[in-house]
Amino acid sequence: MYDYDLLVVGSANADLVIGVERRPDAGETVLGSDLVVHPGGKGANQAVAAARLGARTALLARVGDDAHGRLLLDSQRAAGVDTAGVLVGGAPTGVALITVDPSGDNSIVVSPGANGRLTPDDVRAAGSLLHAAKVVSTQLEIPLETVVEVVRSLAPDSRLVLNPSPPQPLPDEVLAACDPLILNEHEAKVILGEAYAGEKPEDWARLLLAKGPRSVVVTLGGEGALVASSEGVSRIPAVKVRAVDTTGAGDSFTAALAWRLGLGESLSDAAAYAARVGAATATGKGAQVSFPTAQEVAAL
Repeated sequence: MYDYDLLVVGSANADLVIGVERRPDAGETVLGSDLVVHPGGKGANQAVAAARLGARTALLARVGDDAHGRLLLDSQRAAGVDTAGVLVGGAPTGVALITVDPSGDNSIVVSPGANGRLTPDDVRAAGSLLHAAKVVSTQLEIPLETVVEVVRSLAPDSRLVLNPSPPQPLPDEVLAACDPLILNEHEAKVILGEAYAGEKPEDWARLLLAKGPRSVVVTLGGEGALVASSEGVSRIPAVKVRAVDTTGAGDSFTAALAWRLGLGESLSDAAAYAARVGAATATGKGAQVSFPTAQEVAAL
């Protein structure tokens, strides 16, 4: 019996968001909206998204001993996330600078801060937490060596979900543990490197599977998603909504999919549910504040 449906090991950032009519070109300055500060970071986002849906969720992360760190901890606890694994200190809390245009698309620059100080030793020290989780989800806003240690510290029957963002080449040991590897087109190109070929997402998925993951999910924005495993490749249709801000939509998609896999759903069914969660997220501004409850997803 696991204590947690989902353990998220990852980043926690303060999102500093400005709305713009268009993104500036090199050397150009544009005026934007008033600055808004939201709790964010891929790890913290996934934990809140899962907890909001009803998953028993814990977070292993590091924040600074500062106002942004307190904002993040308060947000986690308000959502019902177990924060016993959140370490405090070592560097300022990570910050993400986000611009959002009128279509809802965003551009993000991240200063890792304390996220870069989440070490393999921290993972080893949290071994009891990892062994208490049915599914473990992680990303690449923390050091890759820390992600490798997460793979090595998994309980024998735990399932690993990885979103390789921001993307970088992955060691075979990590790829082989992914079930699934969840990534978009840009991330797929980086992971595949010279092996990248073809314009069809089905081609990317098959090439990615050949690199070792047990399963792969390719997110395609307004075109839905694609799931691939030894059982084949299939499309998951998009849920049509009026997008206001896509910030956090990918994180809520990943969290929902990880949770539903832990409940025993098939990859296709879990991805279809996750598509609804991601769509619902995009209808609100900000990341964590826009994550839906299970009731809101059902009503979409």
